[in-house]
Amino acid sequence: MAEKKAQKKWRDKYRFVKTQLNVMAKKVTHDGLEEIAEAYGLSGKAEAVAFCCFVTRAQIQKGWHEPRSKILMDSMAAGFRGQRDIYSP
Repeated sequence: MAEKKAQKKWRDKYRFVKTQLNVMAKKVTHDGLEEIAEAYGLSGKAEAVAFCCFVTRAQIQKGWHEPRSKILMDSMAAGFRGQRDIYSP
């Protein structure tokens, strides 16, 4: 755990552009993030999370104009809900 002084310095420096995200996740999620980072040349799991958000947002926006993309995202969401217990903490 970082010291309080170091945490305050980080928060002061990045107050307007970053927030720290500490989440508990199952090993399958961590493994998936490592796999994504390796497959797409990302610097690690944190960048893989950002990449997944970027891809999801892009797919949602694409769905506004292409019905097939919306159907794909809806299917992915339904699939996740069906297997939520495997992925959710």
